[in-house]
Amino acid sequence: MQWNSLGEFLDMGGYAFHVWGSFGLTALVVLVETQLLRSQRQATLRNLRNELLSERNAA
Repeated sequence: MQWNSLGEFLDMGGYAFHVWGSFGLTALVVLVETQLLRSQRQATLRNLRNELLSERNAA
């Protein structure tokens, strides 16, 4: 497909709402998933660290 201007590209042949909405939603989901994984990893590492410390103190 060829566009003659930036406006035509952004309009996406009349499907701009669907196209750009899909891109935006996908980007949002990827960002949220990344943050959730990061926080879950931190919680797991914190739990493992606490378990290791409690095992050292019990020994």
